[in-house]
Amino acid sequence: MQVSSGMIVTFHYTLKDEAGLELETNRDEAPQACMIGRRNILAGLEAAIMDKTAGDSVHVVLPPEQAYGKRIEDSQHRVPIKHLVDAPKKLKAGQIVHINTKEGVRNARIIKVGKFNVDIDANHPFAGQTLAFDLDIVEVRESTPEERAHGHAHGAGGHQH
Repeated sequence: MQVSSGMIVTFHYTLKDEAGLELETNRDEAPQACMIGRRNILAGLEAAIMDKTAGDSVHVVLPPEQAYGKRIEDSQHRVPIKHLVDAPKKLKAGQIVHINTKEGVRNARIIKVGKFNVDIDANHPFAGQTLAFDLDIVEVRESTPEERAHGHAHGAGGHQH
């Protein structure tokens, strides 16, 4: 079965910066699952795995404009801690956190921690970087009616309700 819009794809990945430094990987974990065509992963990654099948490996390099965008200076904000999603109990500068916004959940990096608020850099932690992705496609399957209605993969490696 080939990857196409509406399919569920599970994959292992390694993400490296331009210098080859590993930034993230899920190679020692369950593979990530996503629904193609619903903006659940970067558009450049979707394009690179389109028409691939289980067992295929893909290497793709994305410039900042196709990855997490260019860094925006003066993108610092003070946010109430209650707006953080699944935040660890102990917050510290440099941590990456997830914040509820009007546009959905966003990643940000903590600059300073206060009693009720955190100062954050709202740029995605990988903004401004050229990124190299190595993906190994584990499975390609049809999405279920429930997954199509929700717009994302369910189960291991996907969204848990």
